[in-house]
Amino acid sequence: MINALRFKEEISSLLDVLYESQKDNIEATAQAMKECIEAGGVIHVFGSGHSVGLGIDIKNRVGALVPIHIMEMTDFVTKGGISPEEFTDKKNIFERKPGVANKLYELYDIKPQDIFIVISNSGINGIVIDIADLAKKNGHKVIIITSMKHTLAEEPRHPSGKKLYEFGDIVIDNCGPHGDALLPTDSEAKVCSVSSICNNCIAQAMAARTIELLKADGFELPVLTGDETHDNELRKKYEGRA
Repeated sequence: MINALRFKEEISSLLDVLYESQKDNIEATAQAMKECIEAGGVIHVFGSGHSVGLGIDIKNRVGALVPIHIMEMTDFVTKGGISPEEFTDKKNIFERKPGVANKLYELYDIKPQDIFIVISNSGINGIVIDIADLAKKNGHKVIIITSMKHTLAEEPRHPSGKKLYEFGDIVIDNCGPHGDALLPTDSEAKVCSVSSICNNCIAQAMAARTIELLKADGFELPVLTGDETHDNELRKKYEGRA
């Protein structure tokens, strides 16, 4: 039977597996985020489709770290010279294209101390792989968040024959199932996709540990508090970068 209680039980069990199996990778990512922030850096977050939700969940809200920059897919059109027709072409899906990510990457003020978090459940599409590749080639630490069950079950689409996780200095497995949907039905279909929930839990865990590490170092926390004066001053510090 499919019902709310069953979903709660299944997702709770999955999150237990995630936190236990990925705790070392989450810790390593938090350390990298701490070092980046203490060096005056910014954490660039990129994901297409639902994956963008990870960055949104830890930015621009009370309790959020300020030095986080979301690389927006729409910037390809508004700033990067890609036409709306090419961007929305359903026959030639834009996020799958290799060789265009530089048009996005080059839009931003990226410093040597910055790091990148790149998210894709499948980890096989051109743009996410090229963003990770560009970041690595420019000497930045790259953290990948993906579903290993999903990506290992798929054929690569990138001309290199590689998948996203192969470009990561740190790889966090969101532990979601192949296909993303968690619960079986009486038919072939499954329901209740879980990558967004898993990714957002990873995001908040990374942020919480990063803040803990910064506080232990006595570093002034770049966190939104809800105080307008404080928050505006903090945003100004990172203006144009985050």
